[in-house]
Amino acid sequence: MRPLSARSFSRSLIALGGLLLLSQPTLAADDDAPKGPAVTVLKAAKSCFSDIVEASGTIIAREETSVRPERPGLKITEVLAEAGETTTAGQVLARLALPEGGTLQVTAPVAGVIATSTAQIGGLASARGEALFTIVARSEYDLVGMVATNDVRKLANNQTATVRIPGAGDVEGKVRRIGPTVEPNIQQGMVYIGISTQRRLLINASGRALIKTGQSCNVAVPLTAVQYSSAGTVVQVIRRNRVETKRVEIGLMSGGNIEVRDGLNEGDIVVARAGALLREGDPVRPVMATEAAK
Repeated sequence: MRPLSARSFSRSLIALGGLLLLSQPTLAADDDAPKGPAVTVLKAAKSCFSDIVEASGTIIAREETSVRPERPGLKITEVLAEAGETTTAGQVLARLALPEGGTLQVTAPVAGVIATSTAQIGGLASARGEALFTIVARSEYDLVGMVATNDVRKLANNQTATVRIPGAGDVEGKVRRIGPTVEPNIQQGMVYIGISTQRRLLINASGRALIKTGQSCNVAVPLTAVQYSSAGTVVQVIRRNRVETKRVEIGLMSGGNIEVRDGLNEGDIVVARAGALLREGDPVRPVMATEAAK
């Protein structure tokens, strides 16, 4: 075999160097490429949460007015209103026959909703007898509810509330009065939620009030992104395609999301469903939740 000349040897070194240079970008790209399992992630974003206190109780009339004739022993000849109807002040509800002849009109003393009626044609009416009609004055009701002692301190007059009543849907209300004491056996306090509605509500019906006592705006993540352990509450974030575990302070919850008051920044890439299979420093291939849903 003939030995290489100095010129041929130099050319071989140059060619080898060129091959090494061409291969370097490929190696770098391989080093930077994400490795490990695909993980669904999302960006932590700011959101506002309402602090809601729940109160469960019953519906009562705030003020109930009884309607009777002023004279005894009158016979009912005509009934012009029924339970459930809305009345105006002065509206004629029934007509009664006087013993000496003529008629007497029974009118509504206040506007409101007729809660009950015992008036029947041919029946007798008296000033001391059973009321012919009872009216919920001005269509004003109260939900008298019980609230956990820890939540009573959050309540204040005029706070808005959504009152949910089975069979009647949702009606709006406001905190009208807060009881001064706590029931010792159940450690709950009383609250009166005022309701004004033209809709007929059944007296003594059960209801539940959702009282908005405040609002907090912070970074939010799905509940599934939060883990609870002996080390505290944590979320898993992705930095440079690796898992990092961050301890966080959580707050209010709403609609499947939870407020993060400390430990997380807006825009952080968070593992959407945290789990024990992912550990600190694990390499992963992050996939945004919007892309994973396609």
